Amino acid sequence: LLCRPLSRWLDCAWRSDALTRRRRTATQHQLSARLRKRNLKNAFQLELSLQGHHIAIVDDVVTTGSTVAEISRLLLRNGAATVQVWCICRTL
Repeated sequence: LLCRPLSRWLDCAWRSDALTRRRRTATQHQLSARLRKRNLKNAFQLELSLQGHHIAIVDDVVTTGSTVAEISRLLLRNGAATVQVWCICRTL
């Protein structure tokens, strides 16, 4: 719901198929920050080469940051030039 209008407004590419989950993970909302990090370790894989690209991860709510941190590590490890996180709500 967020990415398509943002990509049009900013005149930039949007790819929903660039990233997939490698495995099922436990629901995050009841896990501690430490367990969230462990739960997401190696949970994602890239489906496209994003080497040299400037990437924005768009999320509605960021709680501990575990998901965006794991995805950011994956993107940077695979050659993304920069990774930014854009979220609507950051819980404290």
